[in-house]
Amino acid sequence: MPTRTARTAWNGTLEQGSGQVEMTSSKVGTYEVSFPKRAADEAGGTTSPEELIAAAHSACYAMQLSALIGQEGATPEALDVKADVSLGPDQGGGFRITGIALTVRGEVPGMDAAAFERAAQAAKEGCPVSKALTGTTITLDAALD
Repeated sequence: MPTRTARTAWNGTLEQGSGQVEMTSSKVGTYEVSFPKRAADEAGGTTSPEELIAAAHSACYAMQLSALIGQEGATPEALDVKADVSLGPDQGGGFRITGIALTVRGEVPGMDAAAFERAAQAAKEGCPVSKALTGTTITLDAALD
């Protein structure tokens, strides 16, 4: 399996500095980061490690759930997955990811709500990004549309 790479160039202090995150492997773009905007309610056009984790988790989870639904003999017409990643203070000092809330809504002909919930829970446990984030509370809200 391939290794994917991202790169960050940073200048200045934590509070006054800024950086650029480059999606090196895919070459899809370079995005601004700064700590003040990371810790603010409004991102102001910059991304953050938490948003990048949310993107990775939602994509990974959608793929895993799609695979599990397929193993049950169904095909999802649509999966809408959202990941909310929260940053907060760490009791030991500094900050930590305090939780991740996954929300999925699916359109899956031929699959009932109970089977969808089972697949959704299994995807939460089996997604490689979920596995990488053990130690962080991950909640799931799953339903068929």
